[in-house]
Amino acid sequence: MPPMLLPLADLALSTPTAAMPSRRAAFAFWLKLGFISFGGPAGQIAVMHEELVERRRWISEQRFLHALNYCMLLPGPEAQQLATYIGWLMHRTAGGLVAGGLFVLPSLFILVALAWVYMAFGQVPAIAGLFHGIKPAVTALVLHAAWRVGSRTLANAWLWGIAVASFVAIFVLRLPFPLIVLMAGVAGAIGGRIAPDKFRRGHAQAGAPGAHAPALIDDHTPVPAHARFAWPRTLRIVAAFMALWGGAIGALAAACGWHGTLTQMAWFFTQAAWLGFGGAYAILPYVVQGGVDQFHWLTAAQMMDGLALGETTPGPLIMVVAFVGFVGGWTQAVFGPGALALAGAVAATVVTFFTFLPSFFFILVGGPLIESTHGNLKFTAPLTGVTAAVVGVIVNLAAFFALHVLWPHGLGGRVDWAALVIGVACAVALFRFQGGVIRVIAGAALAGLLLALAGVAAP
Repeated sequence: MPPMLLPLADLALSTPTAAMPSRRAAFAFWLKLGFISFGGPAGQIAVMHEELVERRRWISEQRFLHALNYCMLLPGPEAQQLATYIGWLMHRTAGGLVAGGLFVLPSLFILVALAWVYMAFGQVPAIAGLFHGIKPAVTALVLHAAWRVGSRTLANAWLWGIAVASFVAIFVLRLPFPLIVLMAGVAGAIGGRIAPDKFRRGHAQAGAPGAHAPALIDDHTPVPAHARFAWPRTLRIVAAFMALWGGAIGALAAACGWHGTLTQMAWFFTQAAWLGFGGAYAILPYVVQGGVDQFHWLTAAQMMDGLALGETTPGPLIMVVAFVGFVGGWTQAVFGPGALALAGAVAATVVTFFTFLPSFFFILVGGPLIESTHGNLKFTAPLTGVTAAVVGVIVNLAAFFALHVLWPHGLGGRVDWAALVIGVACAVALFRFQGGVIRVIAGAALAGLLLALAGVAAP
């Protein structure tokens, strides 16, 4: 068919010089994505694939997977980093900041509102009943997450050994999470030399390739000038991010003191962001160690409630850190007893800023540089070891939650049989019937509410 008879949309896609979508159109899409990005990283990546690859044809299948494979090698939330990467590829640094920022901001606003309701009205019997049901559901969800990660990660005895060793290290020996990550990386590096076939990573898959019209960023579209590696540009970005991070944490230290709650949150979640290999469930044990055991910003029960809220709101699951920040700011009364809600909102914002700042840094600096190392076993084998260790760490998190749910007053107290029944039912729904996360949590919350209305309370 002559080009003049093609529909306008097809003509635009078939023209090699087709323009990128306007910044306004891209902004509208990333904002929409921020409000509909339910389902964890798998669901969020699937939505992006359907919208950007299948429907809009802004980027080709292979370029999308190439970006995804890179993001999966990084610490932090891969779906948010993928959005940042594609936004950066299309509209330079500003595009990356908009795409990654809008992936997070709607979730931040929603979680701040829900955390305020939780802290202000959480002791109301009906609300308490809802969360009594949710806690065992969260325990089942964490156990299911360990199974999901393990089923695609622990492909041989080497990786099983690393996973078991990591569980023993954190559950029995109480070793700190960063040390476990370091030891797993060393084990992966050694394993990659001794048994390289056991430590090769597979490629991420977002969908089956098929016949498509040409994409705006197609398989053979030249790399744009801003995405090519150049030392001057790299050094400028490094300097800008160091100034931004240093200025922000310096301002907090000047205003609150180094040992102030907001400053300690900034420093702690900066470390957490650099250790987040393997997704949110991998870093949550570290957050629990710090937020619950070390700093006492919140209790284990509150942590489980926050995880449930994070599972049922849009955005990356690691946004549960905003809940941790809100509760910590509230309980520590950062601005005094008369401004608890303000303290919570500011702390949630501080925590979110320092958690996600490194993700933007990894994309803007590492995109042009590290993409070329994908598939290099010397680079990927240590990360394979870390991913295997993550399985053991997540099992530890499930055990930690189970102990606090089933024996809320310690192992010397009596068992919460209602929580046990709800937890088993949720596990059956997840493992046997592949129930959706939101439906499982909603069902457990309803069960907890009915028990509260019937006068059956937690022991």
